[in-house]
Amino acid sequence: MKKTYKIDVDCANCANKMENAAKKTEGVKDASVNFMALKMTVEFEEGADPQEVMKRVMKSCKKVESDCEIFF
Repeated sequence: MKKTYKIDVDCANCANKMENAAKKTEGVKDASVNFMALKMTVEFEEGADPQEVMKRVMKSCKKVESDCEIFF
């Protein structure tokens, strides 16, 4: 399952860090961040709970970019 989330991030480099952090998160099959559109698309692994996975994604992203935000 794929879902798209609105994000708040300051620069393209920060968006890239968020994308890489999301891809490494347990329960995420793939992720991409579009800095210009301020959107993150996440593809979840089979059987994963999107709410729980997104909490982990947010935590991972905050580690690499403390002032980022994901709206879910």
